[in-house]
Amino acid sequence: MATGLSAIGVSLEEREDGLILDGSGGEPFAGGATIASALDHRIAMSFAVAGQNARTGIMVDDISPIATSFPTFEVMLQSLLG
Repeated sequence: MATGLSAIGVSLEEREDGLILDGSGGEPFAGGATIASALDHRIAMSFAVAGQNARTGIMVDDISPIATSFPTFEVMLQSLLG
């Protein structure tokens, strides 16, 4: 997560037990990165959502793992975007 968040312009500090993220004050993320999901549905969904608040698109290399836990995720996300 830290690698992906850094790649899209999120300012953060890695700790042994987690991350500390600096807020953006409501400003969009820079975006413009391709994220390696590592076949993890949670990473794929997290960055698909983050991409909705990015100046430049965020690509996720493989979203197929999402179907294992949330098969309607793509349709639901699209419906939220109107």
